[in-house]
Amino acid sequence: MLKDHKDWLLRCFECGREYEEEPISSRCKCGEVLELVLTKNFPKINDFDGVGVWRYSKTLPISGETQIITINEGNTPLIRAENLAFKEGTKLFVKNEGQNPTGSFKDRGMTVAVTRAKEIGAETLVCASTGNTSASASAYAARGGMKAVVLVPAGKVAGGKLVQAVIHGAKVIRVSGDFDSALELMALEASRRRDLYIVNSLNPFRIEGQKTGAYEIFEQLGKKIPDYVILPVGNAGNISAYWKGFSELKKWGMTDKTPKMIGVQAAGASPLAQLFQNGNDNLVKWDNPETVASAIRIGNPVSWRKALTAVRESNGQLLAVNDQEILKAQRDLASEEGIFVEPASATPLAAIEYLKDSFKKNSVVVSIATGNGLKDQGVIPVDSEKLPLVSNLKELEDYI
Repeated sequence: MLKDHKDWLLRCFECGREYEEEPISSRCKCGEVLELVLTKNFPKINDFDGVGVWRYSKTLPISGETQIITINEGNTPLIRAENLAFKEGTKLFVKNEGQNPTGSFKDRGMTVAVTRAKEIGAETLVCASTGNTSASASAYAARGGMKAVVLVPAGKVAGGKLVQAVIHGAKVIRVSGDFDSALELMALEASRRRDLYIVNSLNPFRIEGQKTGAYEIFEQLGKKIPDYVILPVGNAGNISAYWKGFSELKKWGMTDKTPKMIGVQAAGASPLAQLFQNGNDNLVKWDNPETVASAIRIGNPVSWRKALTAVRESNGQLLAVNDQEILKAQRDLASEEGIFVEPASATPLAAIEYLKDSFKKNSVVVSIATGNGLKDQGVIPVDSEKLPLVSNLKELEDYI
């Protein structure tokens, strides 16, 4: 683990201004997000020890004396897809982040962000959320003996996610408007005025935890880098985090290769994909985004610059898929591979239909499944009253 904050600094992704301690809002004075930069003690592969996110503690900006707030997150399976063959010779793997403690990839970043909050003496966390962040922040606040204030868009959060925040004891407050309103107008302002610690993806310590997913993939593939990594994109922090992780592995001499990063948005909430497809450099915010993939129903992604940089530097791309394609991919992954994911997590699989002809022969493709399907069951209509009912063996045999 890094000894103290002298081993790292925070740098604005846009203007380059440097900070030794994070601003309350986790943003630079210019308004852009910050990224964490290690300044010394670069790790080696044999420095990794243990399991899960904290196996990579020597890459994380937490001092050795700090109490780690953990629920054994990370170490999620990388599953070879055996039945969803889409191109001869190509290997498809699914990184199932839905097997984290609260059922999503958010735990990977939250353990570091909340540990950092504990380190600096914060007592209350705050976040805006479409669901998964609220579940994760609430659980880790409870684990760390802290309070959590969760702001959710009114009527826009899946019940399976909302119940997690409630059961973990968070103060859940509905906000008029969409996720962007909850984040910009409420969570950020509340953090400035009431000394709350914000744990949304603009928090650079969260990104540090999420980047460990790239390290795990590298190790799970036998210390090899995949050719393509495909992720859902909502607020755009996760694709930035994975790119940071793969780039660090190359920087530290553990590999000489990085993957092409491919981000996928839902067509009804795809401002970043539209920007990329049009060859633009400035994001146009979408008002009232709408998609069945609630986890990525975001019209103004806060980390869009970092995501766009990750895609362009890796020679990847950004694209969008519609809700029908998303739901079909969700069913295919469940019925063919036994992996049940929430709709947002199915966007990479839906995108493969558009990408497969561009994959080189014998490519290794990793699809990041960010959340468990049990969190958002409402998108799958099941009426138990309409299921077959039998009262004797003959009727059962007839149905079978």
